[in-house]
Amino acid sequence: MKPERSLARRIDLTTLQLFVAVCRTGSIGRAAQQEFIAASAVSKRLADLEAAVGTPLVYRHSRGVAPTPAGESLLHHARNVLLGLERLHGELSEYAGGVRGHVRVHANISAIVQFLPEDLGAFARTHQQIKIDLHERLSPEVLQAVQEGSADLGLCQAPTAGSGSGLDGAVACGLQARPYRSDELVLIVPQGHALQAQAAIKFEEVLDCDIVGLHAGSSISLAMQAAAAQAGRPLRQRIQVTGLDAMCRMIDNGLGVGLLPSRAFALMQGLGRLAAVPLDEPWARRTLVLVARDFAALPASARLLAEHLAQPPGAGCADIGTNTSNNTSTVAAAA
Repeated sequence: MKPERSLARRIDLTTLQLFVAVCRTGSIGRAAQQEFIAASAVSKRLADLEAAVGTPLVYRHSRGVAPTPAGESLLHHARNVLLGLERLHGELSEYAGGVRGHVRVHANISAIVQFLPEDLGAFARTHQQIKIDLHERLSPEVLQAVQEGSADLGLCQAPTAGSGSGLDGAVACGLQARPYRSDELVLIVPQGHALQAQAAIKFEEVLDCDIVGLHAGSSISLAMQAAAAQAGRPLRQRIQVTGLDAMCRMIDNGLGVGLLPSRAFALMQGLGRLAAVPLDEPWARRTLVLVARDFAALPASARLLAEHLAQPPGAGCADIGTNTSNNTSTVAAAA
C-alpha cells in the first residue's frame, strides 16, 4: 500500500484561495464571479478539498454556504498561509528592487522613544539597501519573539534575578544578550506639586499619590508593583495608558503622578507643565539589552545591525567581522 500523501501535497494554493472566497461571500456563485472562474469548477475544487481533508468544510443550504467547525479552522489557517505568501511576494519584490537585507526588530517603548530613532537613522543612512521592520512590544513579548524566531533582534529591559518582572524564565532561557543603553526612571509631577521641591524621593513616598502608569505588562509597571509589594502598601494606579505622551498629558491634567525614563521625559518637553524628581531607588537605574538567539548565526544584515546597536553612542558602524564576544552574555532566566 502506498503511504498517504502529506496534506501539503494534496491541497493547492488556488483551491485554498477559492475556499476563502467562498467563505467570505457565503456563495459559490459569487466566489466564482469574483475569482473569474466557472461556478462548477469552484464546486468541484471544494468537493476535492473536502475529500482531501476527510471531512465536510461547508454547510450547503438554499441561501448559500457557511463553514462548518472544521471549515472555520481551515479558514483561519488558509488566511494565514495566503497572507504569508503576500508578505513573501512583497519582500521578494523589494529584493528585486535593490533591497539586500531584511531585519526584524522588536523593541520596548523605552528603547523606541529614547534611542532607536537616532541609532536606526544612522544605520539606515549607511546601509540603504537593508530594510528594517520595527515593532513595539512589551519586554516579555520581545524575549518571546526572539526565542520563537519571529524577530531577529530584540531590545528590552534586562531581565534580572529578583526584579519581580514576572517573566517566565523558560522564555528568556538561552538567549544571548549584549548591553545596549542605560536609563534612569524619574518621578513626573505637575509643576507646583508638593513633591516637586524634593531633591530626590523614595518610591514609598509616591505610594500616597494616585499613579498614572503604562499597562500592566510593561517593565515600569512591574517594577512599581514589586516595590509597592515590598513596602507592604497598595499601588494606587488609577489610570493605565499605552504611550508615554499620553501619560504626560494625564499627569499635566492633575490625574496623578508617574514614572518615566529621564531621557524620554526630556524628549517630550512641551507636552505639559511638568517637572521631574530623581527617584532614589536602585531599581530606577536600568539596563536595556540587545538580545538574539545566537549573534554569530544571524544573517549578515542582522549581524551588521547588531554590531551597530551594540556600540557606544556616536560610534560608527562596525564591520561584520568585529569581535564583540566579550560583551555577549546569556540570558539565563528571569524571576
